[in-house]
Amino acid sequence: MLTGSIVALITPMDSKGNICKISLKKLITYHMQNNTKAIVTVGTTGESSTLTPEEHHYLVLQTIDFSQGKIPIIAGTGANSTGEAILLTKKIENTGIAACLTVTPYYNKPTQKGLYQHFKSIAESTNIPQILYNVPTRTGCDILPETVIKLSRIHNIIGIKEATGDLSRVYQIKKKVQKDFILLSGDDNTALDFIQLGGDGVISVTANIEAKKMATMCDLALNKDFSNARLINSELTPIHKALFLEPNPIPVKWAAWKLGLIKRNNLRLPLTQLSKNSKNIINKVINKSHIIM
Repeated sequence: MLTGSIVALITPMDSKGNICKISLKKLITYHMQNNTKAIVTVGTTGESSTLTPEEHHYLVLQTIDFSQGKIPIIAGTGANSTGEAILLTKKIENTGIAACLTVTPYYNKPTQKGLYQHFKSIAESTNIPQILYNVPTRTGCDILPETVIKLSRIHNIIGIKEATGDLSRVYQIKKKVQKDFILLSGDDNTALDFIQLGGDGVISVTANIEAKKMATMCDLALNKDFSNARLINSELTPIHKALFLEPNPIPVKWAAWKLGLIKRNNLRLPLTQLSKNSKNIINKVINKSHIIM
């Protein structure tokens, strides 16, 4: 099972705005050394919406190559067009990918029936395990628990990244799905509570710069040692909050650069550089948390 601390990996870029292989390899090595359980590449944090289809495919293949089979790789393959999502998915078949993370189709505002048919069509086009991704604040589209439950009956839909921050969703979904259906939080700030209510882990932004603590916190929580998990989470909470002072991944990419995990802090428009005020706040949080790479 894909459980525990899973990183929503940033996409490092060089001085020309191209994918930086050197920094990518360094990031993957960092996560393999610090007990991250899996890597999500080309997700929201990975700036998937600004990458070309060719870059998308290249980044997935490079991530698989650099991981050397030592850590599962999950690829973001969602799109607001069902046909495009199927093409992105089929293109990475037979690459060794562990699963696909498929976001709800943004902008279209489909009905629950439309969402069901969208994910069903993608799942039926491939044998790659599928993880649903629900993030209404980004997409303007909310896949409701009853639709998730219905989709969970499709053999290769294996879980959901639930990023609403609504903790009641854990119980609503968990009570009506099979025991092996994976429930992952998409919200670092409530991830510990999510696990305590029956979730299986988190796809984390914070893990980009605090991989070991996130992994340890999740492991403790999954082993029901919530008192020690909360001690670690109390140290992580200021970081969770600081990394969302501006739209993700603007803050976390700057923090990763500041800590030397990536060579350059380059983003693609329409994302812009972190403001001076946010830099000062994040810098103070990093120093207070004694994050050293």
